[in-house]
Amino acid sequence: MTAEAAAADGLDLPALWTQLQAWATALGFSQIGVADVDLHSAEPGLAAWLQAGFHGGMGYMAAHGLKRARPAELLPGTVRVITARMDYLPQTSPEAWQAVAFERLAQPRQASVSLYAHGRDYHKVLRQRLQRLADRLQQAVGPRGHRVFTDSAPVLEVELASRSGLGWRGKHTLALAREGGSMAFLGEIFIDLPLPLTPPASAHCGQCTACLDACPTQAIVAPYRLDARRCISYLSIEHDGPIPPEFRTAMGNRIYGCDDCQLVCPWNKYARRSPLADFDPRPAVAAADLLSLWAWDEAAFLHHTEGSAIRRIGIGRWRRNLAVALGNAWRETGDAAIAQALQAALPAADGLLAEHIGWALAQRSAAPDGA
Repeated sequence: MTAEAAAADGLDLPALWTQLQAWATALGFSQIGVADVDLHSAEPGLAAWLQAGFHGGMGYMAAHGLKRARPAELLPGTVRVITARMDYLPQTSPEAWQAVAFERLAQPRQASVSLYAHGRDYHKVLRQRLQRLADRLQQAVGPRGHRVFTDSAPVLEVELASRSGLGWRGKHTLALAREGGSMAFLGEIFIDLPLPLTPPASAHCGQCTACLDACPTQAIVAPYRLDARRCISYLSIEHDGPIPPEFRTAMGNRIYGCDDCQLVCPWNKYARRSPLADFDPRPAVAAADLLSLWAWDEAAFLHHTEGSAIRRIGIGRWRRNLAVALGNAWRETGDAAIAQALQAALPAADGLLAEHIGWALAQRSAAPDGA
């Protein structure tokens, strides 16, 4: 549908957009915008990133190729993309939440889980609320072709977010907003209605390189360029094989994801607490120590991660990650209980886990003299 056709149908698109913003706020979204579907200028960068192999084992990215930059090919008839941003910092987060996170990283026996995974699975939260927003739109203007996405299809989310004013692409490649930093999820509604476009956001990283300097594995190989093969978030979540030995020590006690580039970002002093209880932390994973998590069998893992994004990596990757973290803790602390727990798990371990347990047990011999 063209803008002229919308007007002929009696649709007041600017007024509709104002109403959409109000509905989005009521649903817990921090901000919404509207992007065009012409992303051809983003295609060379995407092609170069794929050509460099920076997507690692995420073969689906290469399989979709440039389709990610062509929304109208993903959903024919699409003329606009409604973009949405939802803050996820838990309501209970203290003022010095970054310092608390760094303190936990400095405690080898404690488990560190990325903040976004402390509560309910964001895929479910955003998808349901985006669908409710789309339903409200349909009720107002009648049936329209649309589809909602939340990290679930070949969509250039950060590109669309920046073009529609939700933020700019930070040097760590995440979307950054002046009023909320980067602690937010993104989602989209592809729609065949020519809503008025919202202006893009300007970049405000300046000369800052805090995120590049802080990355434990130097995965941010240049400003705005991430090599997923080195990224702890990729290695601990997406990667299903052995963790490359050269990155295991750098993982520390990070067992699911990594927040370091966000923890040091100056703009995250403006990160806003989520109004939704969905993102409140679950103590079983947000405040656990490594040995208690290592004691879980598969039934316990499934129970404690029900409704969580963590569940999707499965017990195999979960224990692989824990074995690496326990090896690092064994090296740092010399706690005999860690070695005993690792040894006890060896007889039942499959090949992948056994290799990581073997590496973990060998770490004490690598400890600095006097440790």
